Amino acid sequence: MKSANTKLLLRLFMSFLKISPVTFGGGYAMLPLIEREIVERRRWLEEQEMHEVFTVAGSVPGAIAINSAAYVGYRLAGPWGAAAATIGVLLPTFLIVLLLSLFFLQIQHHPVVAAAFTGIRASVIALIAYAAFRFGRTAVVDLGSAALFILALVLLTVFDVHPLLIIICGGVAGICLVYIRGRLGYGKRLQKKPPAKGQSSQMDLGEGI
Repeated sequence: MKSANTKLLLRLFMSFLKISPVTFGGGYAMLPLIEREIVERRRWLEEQEMHEVFTVAGSVPGAIAINSAAYVGYRLAGPWGAAAATIGVLLPTFLIVLLLSLFFLQIQHHPVVAAAFTGIRASVIALIAYAAFRFGRTAVVDLGSAALFILALVLLTVFDVHPLLIIICGGVAGICLVYIRGRLGYGKRLQKKPPAKGQSSQMDLGEGI
């Protein structure tokens, strides 16, 4: 059992270690790769569970990628799992930023560097849009959740309402929707039930790092 736990901690560390340095833009741009690694390759969590992790990670202070790593690690292996995943996602970027800080100021205005960053910014937007699409498939599932999405988008873009207030109001609105659905006899689930995936929710400790 101890050996299995050690293997899981190592795989958590290695999974996030390899995701972090190849994801330009960090944050939301990293979510598709995290989901692919945790849900599709490792089969540690179901897609719905992963999106719940993203919801919690995006609702609290801090970088969503780091919060997601810590939450996934804790969910799978407790405090040590959270530490392993967090160190894995932080270590590469810390070293890269440390290295860049030594010479970036001297090359930031070079035409080739400026052109590269222009392309990187466009790619990051695509990654964020893809993450939003994947997340939206399980978040916007009925008229109530669609109305909340549109209302939140309008409040953010038109009225510049603080994101924290949007999150609080969204939580309250969700509770109200559940209550109303229950009173009307429609059931109290606001999310789709994820399709069966056989044993995809089981942790595959036999898979290679």
